[in-house]
Amino acid sequence: MTNDMDTTMVQAPVTFTVGAMKELKRLMNAPDFDATHYLRVGVKGGGCSGLSYVLGFDKVEADDDLFEVEGIRAVMKKAHGLYLAGMEIDFSEGLNARGFVFNNPNASSSCGCGTSFAV
Repeated sequence: MTNDMDTTMVQAPVTFTVGAMKELKRLMNAPDFDATHYLRVGVKGGGCSGLSYVLGFDKVEADDDLFEVEGIRAVMKKAHGLYLAGMEIDFSEGLNARGFVFNNPNASSSCGCGTSFAV
């Protein structure tokens, strides 16, 4: 993979369950999907526990690490590896909740919404 930005290919810091991969591929097969975008995994400040998860499609930025998960090109800010290493991302289609579920071994606490955590 060649890129003129200062990015590094790393081993995937997170894993995705079969259900999560199925949903990501469904989203990527949508007619309006921008194939130039990468899957972005990360964190941002905020949420009821201090940090919130980021999962979406985005362009590569200069301070991103690149990785690949089952053929899906992904990016993550270099600094976010500390918070996300070893995390498993699942997709739930239950009656009470539908969406991506983040199982993070680095989180010291989380809240009921499932998308906010503290370290």
